[in-house]
Amino acid sequence: MSDGQYISVRETAQLLGITEKKVMDLIENRELQAYRIAGQFLRLNRTEVLNLRNSGTVAVEIEQIPYTFNEKVQDFFYYNDFYLVSLTLIMALVLYIYYA
Repeated sequence: MSDGQYISVRETAQLLGITEKKVMDLIENRELQAYRIAGQFLRLNRTEVLNLRNSGTVAVEIEQIPYTFNEKVQDFFYYNDFYLVSLTLIMALVLYIYYA
């Protein structure tokens, strides 16, 4: 197996311009041949993927879901909650020390 000959499902999805679920559907429908490396990692042959892309039988999924402002705010608090709580606690301790 040469370097770069086999690619992951994610790389396949990016090459074809479709979702990873659509790639898995193509594998299940036997439109793409998948290989298990070490019985664990699912890989696809790059030339087979490029041949499928060049054949034009797979429609590119252009639809992109917008990332709304509310989702951005929710993600900010979700991923930074530890830092926000820590900052609040430090500020409370500093105020307590200053005024005590």
